[in-house]
Amino acid sequence: MSIRNLDGRSFAKMILAGAHHLSQNAQIVDALNVFPVPDGDTGTNMNLSMTSGAKAVEETNTDHIGKVGVALSKGLLMGARGNSGVILSQLFRGFSKQIEQKEMIDAKEFALALQAGVDTAYKAVMKPIEGTILTVAKDAAKKAVAVSATENDIDRVLELTIEEARASLDRTPDLLPVLKEVGVVDSGGKGLLCVYEGFLASLRGEELPSKMASLPTLKELVSAEHHKSAQSHMNTEDIEFGYCTEFMVKFEEDKQSFDENAFREDLSEFGDSLLVVSDETLAKVHIHAEQPGDVLSYAQRYGSLINMKIENMREQHSSIVNEEKEHAPAATPKASAAAEKQRFGVVSVAMGEGIADLFKSIGASVVIEGGQTMNPSTEDIVTAIESVHAETVFILPNNSNIVMAAKQAATVSNREVVVIPTKTVPQGMSALLSLNEAASNEDNEAAMLDAIDNVKSGQITFAVRDTQIDGIDIAKGDYMGLYNGKITLTAKNQLDAAKELLTKMVTEDDEIVTIIKGEDASSEEMDELEAFIEETFEDIEVEVHDGKQPLYSYILAVE
Repeated sequence: MSIRNLDGRSFAKMILAGAHHLSQNAQIVDALNVFPVPDGDTGTNMNLSMTSGAKAVEETNTDHIGKVGVALSKGLLMGARGNSGVILSQLFRGFSKQIEQKEMIDAKEFALALQAGVDTAYKAVMKPIEGTILTVAKDAAKKAVAVSATENDIDRVLELTIEEARASLDRTPDLLPVLKEVGVVDSGGKGLLCVYEGFLASLRGEELPSKMASLPTLKELVSAEHHKSAQSHMNTEDIEFGYCTEFMVKFEEDKQSFDENAFREDLSEFGDSLLVVSDETLAKVHIHAEQPGDVLSYAQRYGSLINMKIENMREQHSSIVNEEKEHAPAATPKASAAAEKQRFGVVSVAMGEGIADLFKSIGASVVIEGGQTMNPSTEDIVTAIESVHAETVFILPNNSNIVMAAKQAATVSNREVVVIPTKTVPQGMSALLSLNEAASNEDNEAAMLDAIDNVKSGQITFAVRDTQIDGIDIAKGDYMGLYNGKITLTAKNQLDAAKELLTKMVTEDDEIVTIIKGEDASSEEMDELEAFIEETFEDIEVEVHDGKQPLYSYILAVE
């Protein structure tokens, strides 16, 4: 069967199939993470991100492929989680921008859109690393462009594109030594290949490895990963705008001409947590408002209102908090939104009730739960930014896999946002403590970056599989010591691992050791570790906090 043109409905089916196939293989993708730590989540991040894009496409009923692409791009943008999810969103952002004005595309235009996606993704990454999802996407797109010069069938072009993607994936260990050392291919590249394989199966009407099922809702997916509901992230008295208001505006010719930027700016006067996405026919709105009727009346200037939903957040809050009271809140405002706007606010990411409390105690306005096994999405971070009542908001990701999502959130938000690329909890704490209310944005950013460089970070966790990395033999179940993100030692128990790691970290110039105890460490063991420091290192001050974090029995900071 020859497929020469691709319209919006066929492309939408491809997207749903790609998302489904990725979801079926998410655990396999997770298993390809290089480090044998128990928080390898590339597959989870890509799955949640792609599902967000697919859900947006499901809500778009059109033959126009450009409009389907716009919906995919917006859904991916707001749902992107982790570096892999952000890169995936950028690949399809460029793809969708290339086809935005087209009702249908041919094989050559499909190939050019793949290449446009690669160009966009490479621009979005500060220091692109070859041997990753970027390389697989680049090689596949290059093949597509070359083949489309003589091949007119889209499915044949896609078939050959996938062949090259597989070959590129197999070559990733030759480009990234750590992959070869561990004996795996790149996890993000594998995830992208799953999406492309789903595309081709849908295009040819072939069955995927498992029976197609309806896509789970984002709420179902996030709940499965132990994420918390947004309502449990605040105190009832801090809800200034009490009605969660969602609706769509269907544009009408006899109404006011629509401009998204002006529309968003006007709506911001009615409340907070505002998100607006639009295409040529519709605008989708989410806002927390105290007078939802005023919001709806304003929106009617542009057309008719559909899919309206208004919920009283104050009324719902108590029951939701009671259901989830055993979990740490994911985002708790530091002070009432009704208070006078502060110069600076801080959004921090952390896993563990004790660590969240620690960040709030030293000045964080909002703490989003995340960092291990569950990375917050772009939308999660945007929502947190909007909840902070400050002129400038600093974001502390505290994890290398959240930095890109934080930067993407900063570009989406209409607030003044500065991302400090903290990759560990100790870096985040050090940066936050250096924030000076009397200094400028620029001076604070410089001071916080300098603080990152002056703290040494250590973590103790366990290996989830046998492997060898950087010349270290690691057995499943061993405890590992990570020094500034790099595995440097293994031991048979976590206390010995912590002692050995501290011996490597502490020098005669250091003054303070901070220990954050995880939920797997006992008080007796903590006392023994504290005594070891006092006996081993002269004139070192020791601070101990109960972080209650999972997976990492100890987080260490040395300054």
